[in-house]
Amino acid sequence: MSAAKRKVEEPIIIIKKVKSHGGHHGGAWKVAYADFVTAMMALFIVLWLLSASEQVKKAVGGYFQDPSGHGKLAGTTQAGVGEAMQIAEDDLKSLKERIEKAMAQQIRDFDKLKDYVNITVTEEGLRIELLESATGIFFESGSSVPSPLGGALFTKLAEQLGVLPNVIVIEGHTDARPYSRPGEYSNWELSADRANATRRLMQHHGLRMDQVTHVRGYADQQLRKPDAPDDPSNRRISILVRKMDNVVARNSSNGVKPNAGEGDASASEPSLPPKSAPAH
Repeated sequence: MSAAKRKVEEPIIIIKKVKSHGGHHGGAWKVAYADFVTAMMALFIVLWLLSASEQVKKAVGGYFQDPSGHGKLAGTTQAGVGEAMQIAEDDLKSLKERIEKAMAQQIRDFDKLKDYVNITVTEEGLRIELLESATGIFFESGSSVPSPLGGALFTKLAEQLGVLPNVIVIEGHTDARPYSRPGEYSNWELSADRANATRRLMQHHGLRMDQVTHVRGYADQQLRKPDAPDDPSNRRISILVRKMDNVVARNSSNGVKPNAGEGDASASEPSLPPKSAPAH
């Protein structure tokens, strides 16, 4: 085969180079935009912290000092309680002192009530008991209508407890004397009504709607002084601030959320008894 014929049969390869006019429209702008969004987010966080309360600032600072969450001040994942402190067992004593100090400063003649307000740290949490006298202190005689003093005290407690993520249990108790007024109304209804009246008042003045998980009326079945069943101090309202670890452990084992109630029969709201009913 001649050299001329072989040259004709060889394929001709043409390479075309296309000049791009859009090189400046690559992905670099995305990086710049991401930096801008990050900077704006940081600015908003700083502005939020500058206007936040001291409690929030301490909680945020506590997180960065101890991200594992073992510190006493930590954030909360519950909606609506961004300014709440995580109150666990180690903090219950300081909470007790804070409540006592607030009541002493804001309730007139609180020194005269010290014997009727009992705050103790228990295995379940912080228990606040308001004990009645023979003539009644916190409720009108024989009724679930709070007295002016009782209303003021429940209001101050709600203001202190409403900022906490902890759930609340409210219990009503009576002494062993039967409710002597004829009819179906008894110590069971009275204890449940007083607990519910306490709940309504405290939710109106600071407790969140989902913070109270149980409202219970025990009548005379859990006497404070079993050896003196007619003692006036058996008539009481008990407010339990449950420890966070107890709540989480109990609800995890039951497969329910921390703010889910258990549907106590005593949580209903029977009609109020007449104010002229016998003292309880």
